Order: sequence, then C-alpha cells, then structure tokens
Amino acid sequence: MTSYAYLGPSGTFTEAALRKITTSADVLTPYANVTAAINAVRTGQAERALVPIENSVEGVVARTLDELATGEPLVVCAETTIPVSFALMVLPENVGKPINKIATHPHAESQCRMYVANNYPEAEMVETASTAAAAKGLVDGNYDAAIAAEIAAEKYGLKVIATDIGDNNGAVTRFVVVEKPGKVPAPTGNDRTSLAAFIGIDHAGALLEILNEFAKQDVNLTFIQSRPTGLELGHYHFIIDAEGHISDPRVHDAIEGVRAICEDIRLLGSYPRVSAAK
Repeated sequence: MTSYAYLGPSGTFTEAALRKITTSADVLTPYANVTAAINAVRTGQAERALVPIENSVEGVVARTLDELATGEPLVVCAETTIPVSFALMVLPENVGKPINKIATHPHAESQCRMYVANNYPEAEMVETASTAAAAKGLVDGNYDAAIAAEIAAEKYGLKVIATDIGDNNGAVTRFVVVEKPGKVPAPTGNDRTSLAAFIGIDHAGALLEILNEFAKQDVNLTFIQSRPTGLELGHYHFIIDAEGHISDPRVHDAIEGVRAICEDIRLLGSYPRVSAAK
C-alpha cells in the first residue's frame, strides 16, 4: 500500500491518471493545488504525489516545474499520460437555461476557446484551481456551467450538455510521480532523466553551452524549458529532460559536463519513460 497526494478535488484528470498506475489498496488523497500536493510529500503526509507537468496543446505546467526545481529536493520516479477530453456541464435543473458564466482551469480554458467563442461569445470565464473544482463549485451555484472531464459530472451529479469540446483532438497530458530522494529506478532501456540546471548570471551562449554537453555525448533532449529563479532579473534555470538513464555513461558524462559549467544542478530523477497516450 502506498499513499498518494494528487491535484484535486475528486474528478480531476490527475485522479484519472493516478488510477491508471495505482491499486485499490493504495490511499489517494486530493489536494487543492500542485504546491499542496507536492508539499504533502515533503511533510510526510503522503509517500508520493502525482502532478501534471506538460500538455501537448497548452505546454508546460509552470508550477510543477518550479516546485521541483526549488525547495526541499524531490525526485520523479515514474510518469504516465492520458488523453484529455473536455465536456460542458450544468446542474440538471438548469439544462436549457442561459449560460452567462463558465468556470474551468486555465489550461482547459485555453484548449476550449474556439468552442466557447462560437457558442457562448458573451460568457464570462471564471478561473478555478482545477477542472474538478469548477464542477464542484457549480453545485454551489457559483456560475452557470463548468468545463471539466466527464467523470466530474458523474461525481457531482451534473448534466453534460456537450462533449469533446476541445479545439484540438488528441490532446494528451503528461503527469509525473514525485517522492523523496532514494533508490533510483533500475534502467529499462526506455528511460528519461530530468534535471534543473542553474546558470550564474545570464550571458550570451549560456544555453548553447549546456546543449553542447549533451550533443558531445550524443544524448537526445526531449524537453527543455527556462524558468526564472525568482531571485532577480537575469537569473534563470533550465529544466531538461534527456533520453536515457543516469547509469548510462553517455548521460552521466553529459550531466557532469553541465555540472562543470553551471552554478548548480539538481537531478530531478531517472525513470521509465512512457509513450504518449492514444
């Protein structure tokens, strides 16, 4: 049995992704936001947390990247993906009534803009901490409709009035399982190694210097994102995903090369890689 924290409330895409990789014996506890879910691991309230890190349409989840790069160290030990499909839902008694206010998570809103613009051009959009939070808030009468996963409608007794309303078919979200540092998962032959590389003061060619270390070892990068450190203007770090396991000499040597030219690096995990959900 393992205890997991996840982005809640119940009915989020994160919960759906978590149920793919857990058993009925595991304990799943929802938290209000990504920071709270990750902090649950840091404080010992949960052994692991599942949080979204990247969407094929919207891009990175900045809060997850920032939480992993700063604070008490945590590492990624696994990942999973799920296809994302959005539905518009209302209270059963409000079917057919005007919709003037729609709530959802910002990532969902950005993926359903065309649908909303074409069907509810005058509607006000309300931001919520998650799509399930939008569905839950709908029950409290805070707005007229919510955009969420269909499972949220089932959990909160809502009526789905439109399905597959996303602007892009085939959207996929990647989630990572984080835990306190410990034993690194054994290599599988299809792995990903993640790290945060902290440069000193930003300068011309800083990113190229980092990339060259991976290129010299013929290590392919699957993800790279710059984020401000929050200290002052000009201070940045890069979140990098590389193909391969840290035990692979090429990956190890590339990371050591990056370590030599950066102010600091933080290994964020070396773990099995999954294929995109279909």
